[in-house]
Amino acid sequence: MSRFLNVLRSWLVMVSIIAMGNTLQSFRDHTFLYEKLYTGKPDLVNGLQARTFGIWTLLSSVIRCLCAIDIHNKTLYHITLWTFLLALGHFLSELFVYGTAAPTIGVLAPLMVASLSILGMLVGLQYLEVEPVSRQKKRN
Repeated sequence: MSRFLNVLRSWLVMVSIIAMGNTLQSFRDHTFLYEKLYTGKPDLVNGLQARTFGIWTLLSSVIRCLCAIDIHNKTLYHITLWTFLLALGHFLSELFVYGTAAPTIGVLAPLMVASLSILGMLVGLQYLEVEPVSRQKKRN
């Protein structure tokens, strides 16, 4: 396995663990969301919205962790890439379309993580395409 894919796997595990923490925080205290993320319109944040956000974050976390375990599964790889694209789209729309988020560190951090992850996963696609060929050559 290429060094890049190993680094990407480690990144996915780290992002997954952080997302698990965000999930727990969303279930424990919904004020976390309006104090850190949705500071533009905090009155729209309630317990139900926080739990929904928590489940969405947990699902993304599980998908990313599974991809780190089986990074050569192309279907899982593409689904994982979509989790980052959806997160990026969500936070950008909350920031620029709906105005529920302000450009604070609480929003900029997930935007940067999603952007870097998308970039890394797009680069990683090239390594996924090359590796199966090199594995077959070693067997022959």
